Amino acid sequence: MEKIWAEVDDYLGNLLAPHDPALTRALDANQASGLPSIDVPPLLGKFLDVIIRISGARRVLELGTLGGYSTIWMARALPPDGQLISLEIESKHADIARANLEAAGVMERVDIRVGPAIESLRALLAAGAEPFDLIFLDADKQSLPEYLEWSLKLSRPGTVIIADNVVRDGKVVNSKTDDPHVRGVQRYLELAAKEPRLSTTAMPTVGARGYDGFSISVVLK
Repeated sequence: MEKIWAEVDDYLGNLLAPHDPALTRALDANQASGLPSIDVPPLLGKFLDVIIRISGARRVLELGTLGGYSTIWMARALPPDGQLISLEIESKHADIARANLEAAGVMERVDIRVGPAIESLRALLAAGAEPFDLIFLDADKQSLPEYLEWSLKLSRPGTVIIADNVVRDGKVVNSKTDDPHVRGVQRYLELAAKEPRLSTTAMPTVGARGYDGFSISVVLK
């Protein structure tokens, strides 16, 4: 079954989200620099692109830049006057991402801020940042409940909030887990499910990287 998953993933990715030189260069640079191989898969990158275009998003907030692969996908989908703020805790990752974004020709739309995400989110709110149209949560999973709280503070009705890696090879259903990442995902989903300001669903996925999925919410009020 996993062989079929990978074959279908490759087929759809090659057809609908083919790598171009800038994306390929970013992945190669990330690997050469020793970054963990946790970039979003091409089909999820294309999904983010499509959601931004469908929603007409102009302001995007990303938590977890890594080497900027997903950032390139989203920045390209923005209109010319769009802006993407990406939060990254590791300065090394941020430097690699900036080089990748420069090479992709989208750095003028991106502001990478280095430091713990909660501190950066607090600073955004204190500075009176305008609400974001789309928020992509792809940082440490144990902090997802806090990221949801801050996302709501930086949102407006219609804001889309996407959280990646919420199935975790099926571990999300283990009520007795002591894995902080899984517990963070579980709490995030529980909070999103009962939050009256949100309408939320989740989509399990299978592919070359195994069994995972993402959740997607829209702010109602």
